Amino acid sequence: MPSEVTNHLAEFRRKRGLPAAQLARLAGVSRQTIYAMEAGSYVPNTSVALTLARALEARVEELFSLAGDSPAPALRTEPVTLLPGAEIANPGQPVQLCRVDKRVMASPPSPLPWYFPASDAVVADQPTGRGKARVQVFHPEQDFRNRILVAGCDPAISVLARHVQAAGVELVLAHRNSSQALALLKQDCVHVAGTHLRDEASGESNLPAIGRLFPKNAVAAITFAVWEEGIVTARGNPKSVRGIEDFARPDIAIVNREPGSGSRHLLDSHLKRLRIRRQTVRGYDRVAQGHLPAAWQVQSGAADCCIATRGAARVFGLGFLPLVSERYDLAIRKPHLDLPGIQVLLDTLSRSTFRRELETLGGYDAAGAGRRML
Repeated sequence: MPSEVTNHLAEFRRKRGLPAAQLARLAGVSRQTIYAMEAGSYVPNTSVALTLARALEARVEELFSLAGDSPAPALRTEPVTLLPGAEIANPGQPVQLCRVDKRVMASPPSPLPWYFPASDAVVADQPTGRGKARVQVFHPEQDFRNRILVAGCDPAISVLARHVQAAGVELVLAHRNSSQALALLKQDCVHVAGTHLRDEASGESNLPAIGRLFPKNAVAAITFAVWEEGIVTARGNPKSVRGIEDFARPDIAIVNREPGSGSRHLLDSHLKRLRIRRQTVRGYDRVAQGHLPAAWQVQSGAADCCIATRGAARVFGLGFLPLVSERYDLAIRKPHLDLPGIQVLLDTLSRSTFRRELETLGGYDAAGAGRRML
């Protein structure tokens, strides 16, 4: 193997307990080729490298790398002018930049869309009871084969969507909570289901929930990122909220998430542990459909608190009290792993540019992004 390429193939093969002959069969090459790669005398092509990575449940970058790879350069820092007319931005709050004459202006993007959403068609007639309908397509020449349908509730999936679009793949994002997303995957309605369902008994994220819904080995679970979920408060925490126990205070009003969501599961488990009756929590039955809509209720003053992610709090410049770190996984049916669009998605998860943006923008831990958990 040329001196500029190093590999850890033998190390990963031994860690997985795979004989060279078995790995060769999985990769579609000879046993001698496996030995040659491990010895450094043969460089695999992209297809073989991807197949090896899948067989060893590793990323290509973990198996093969350029010698002397240096860490990504530090993010550039430069002075800007905050666009007037909005609240002062907090550290960590996202902004968009635009040069206007001699100044670089920074405008906090609206996390709630104020424009017509992107669409391909309009419903032409009344849907039937079986969920069937006819639509009028704006661009009849499109066949939509370059798209991957993702159901989930993590707003940061939009970051992944931007990155895969550069490779010609478009993600169609359907907002659903974790339970709904897994149900859609079970019905073969989506390619990918995002989930953050924490098992109370084991503390494990997602795998127990997937195991209850799907036959063994039917679904792969790929890590998207680890996020912090907790209590979102108004900026400066004017009500001095310190924990879930404060939700029982008569001067605190919350906005809840819908049944089946991971955030509601988290709240209910804490209320149960603290022996707080739901009826004593003001706003328990008031529902927001998603992390950002819930945080918006706090931003607007309609609620004092909600359960959401640190990233949702950052977008609005709100206060945040962490409760738990949990893994957000992407569940994918095994036959869909070979789709070109899914391959691009999985490759993107391992890229440093994507991980860095996710960590900087939303406060995520993306070190394990792309790791196969199931």
